[in-house]
Amino acid sequence: MTGRRAEGVLLTGVYGSGKSSVAEEIAYLLEQRGEPYALLDLDFLSWAGTGTGDRASEFGLMVQNLAAVMANYRRAGIRLFVLAYFVRSAGEVREVREALGLPLRVVRLTVRLAAIEQRLASDVTSGRRDDLRAAAASIAAAEGAGVEDVVISNDRPVGVVARDVMTFLGWCGGADGRAVVTGR
Repeated sequence: MTGRRAEGVLLTGVYGSGKSSVAEEIAYLLEQRGEPYALLDLDFLSWAGTGTGDRASEFGLMVQNLAAVMANYRRAGIRLFVLAYFVRSAGEVREVREALGLPLRVVRLTVRLAAIEQRLASDVTSGRRDDLRAAAASIAAAEGAGVEDVVISNDRPVGVVARDVMTFLGWCGGADGRAVVTGR
């Protein structure tokens, strides 16, 4: 990937779809190759008790924080950005892309609700129960569908899914196998 321009991928999908886990695996694989990268779980850029409880306010804070940290990462020589966040609309994708200031491709991870329930069974806090209800509502309403460049099913081992994402992006640097993808 030497000489490749700076770019990013946004892993999106409902709560429990595995965005953070797949992002961590991609970061691990990039690190093993010595690639300059940054992993940003965008939820942490707006995790604050602002008292509003308003998604638009939280999203706005996240976008402002993303724009603010990008200059630091670029000065450090980072070229590849792995982002994890559930975007619900094309407008949200546009705002993330503008804050990133780089070409951005969107990968929507999908998984059956039963699999999400199984993943969360060992970690049932009050917040997790709320997140599970939100995931079920988002799936039923098809929130976030259609904002992606590709859909990848996250019903396989995380390493396989991460390699599928990297193959789609052209970040594999060789024959790491054929991606199993659906979508546009």
